[in-house]
Amino acid sequence: RDPMLVKRIGEATALEVRATGISYAFAPCIAVCRDPRWGRCYESYSEDPKVVQAMTTLISGLQGDAPSDYTGRPYVGGSKKVAACAKHYVGDGGTYMGINANNTIIDTHGLMSIHMPAYYNSIIRGVSTVMVSYSSWNGEKMHANHFLITDFLKNKLKFRGFVITDYEGIDQITSPPGVNYSYSVEAGIGAGIDMVMVPFAYTEFIDDLTYQVKNNIIPMSRIDDAVYRILRVKFTMGLFENPFADPSLAGELGSHVSSEQRNSFLSHFIRLDYSIFSDVSSSACRNTAKLPVKLSGNPWCC
Repeated sequence: RDPMLVKRIGEATALEVRATGISYAFAPCIAVCRDPRWGRCYESYSEDPKVVQAMTTLISGLQGDAPSDYTGRPYVGGSKKVAACAKHYVGDGGTYMGINANNTIIDTHGLMSIHMPAYYNSIIRGVSTVMVSYSSWNGEKMHANHFLITDFLKNKLKFRGFVITDYEGIDQITSPPGVNYSYSVEAGIGAGIDMVMVPFAYTEFIDDLTYQVKNNIIPMSRIDDAVYRILRVKFTMGLFENPFADPSLAGELGSHVSSEQRNSFLSHFIRLDYSIFSDVSSSACRNTAKLPVKLSGNPWCC
């Protein structure tokens, strides 16, 4: 729960990601895990929305500190920084019984007060992109939720970066996935999604989207908005001036990781993490009222 340490982790991550030739990171995950049965709880910083809000400093580490007048606008501060991605929008940590990619049953006040606050901070920090969640909100798939993507995120919160799907996210708008692909394309793009992750059926996606635009099913204004947002982020990243990887950073991977400064930083982080986990585990083992587990010399508990 040290925001400045998390920011330093972001800085170190950005440099190493850039050194591999990649300029975009699908982080941070700002899910608020409300049910420990959720299989991706380990990706969440906390069940407390205030803690998750504080951890958005990772964005500043990855992208750099955005100027005060950049609220809502994407910011990437130079060739040693990467574009960040706040995910998964929104409510992925609050699904029924912790079932992954399931339904988050909560009223508007609950959604806005528990699962949305970290996105407010992310936008203030100039996050470049937002990834949509596989999950649903009260039965409506997030990938098809026009109110939350366009009306709220883009229009009310003034987010100016681009919105990206999760892996094959639009396919999962229908049940079973892909049963009506044309509808999924229409619903996803119409909801306000700007970039679509299509790992396999990309020719089908291109053909379908082109057909729908030509036949005014999806308005050209929606495509213009998506293109404008994507180009804005790419210009911010400096990809038009420097479209290729910087070979000079390759040496950072080996030499920087083995440096005394980096080792000191990593050692501090590992010691802190181990100390917290050990304290929690030892306390849990002593509290037999909560964990009636027979101890047999093993310091860890299930």
